[in-house]
Amino acid sequence: MSNGTSLFLVDGDVRRRAAISHCLADSSIHVEPFEDASELISRWPKSGLLLVHDDGVAIGALLGQMGRLGQWLPVIGFAQAPSTRMVVGAVLEGAIDYISWPFTSEDIAKVVADAEAKAEVFGSAKLREALARSRVDRLTKREREVLTGVAGGMSNRMIGEKLSISPRTVEIHRANMLTKMGANHTSEAIRIAIEAALVN
Repeated sequence: MSNGTSLFLVDGDVRRRAAISHCLADSSIHVEPFEDASELISRWPKSGLLLVHDDGVAIGALLGQMGRLGQWLPVIGFAQAPSTRMVVGAVLEGAIDYISWPFTSEDIAKVVADAEAKAEVFGSAKLREALARSRVDRLTKREREVLTGVAGGMSNRMIGEKLSISPRTVEIHRANMLTKMGANHTSEAIRIAIEAALVN
């Protein structure tokens, strides 16, 4: 693990924030506590790791911010006695790891070291995914359905039949979709959709 890793802690519970900061006081990990995602977003760090309490909102908000900034930082989710569904959900959203609270300084040091190693491997791919997701997020539900159809190799007519709209309307949605995504052509839109994990 690199010396003096910066860990940005996002947790709405003041007691738990204090307990985690105290737990890591004697380690080489420097903790900066934040009350919520918006507080961290307003003072976005250049580097480090994010340790985010999984409240169902914060992880998604922070990953969205990364897409907007084009800067990815590894996210470690945590919760007290998390369900498998919570862990899977956080990882699917883009968290690189997950830890159950309460944890010891040794537990978190190991997760941080693993996250740093994974970040070196996944960093550029995760950044591309975050950027792609932020571009797909600009689309309406209908534009997203058209994008999924296009990525599936369907013609305007086939997409129209599936969505019960005219091929001309599909064409309009396609044009709007490309503009919103900043894509010059359909193949670029498909690549973005794949990177955003919208399609396989």
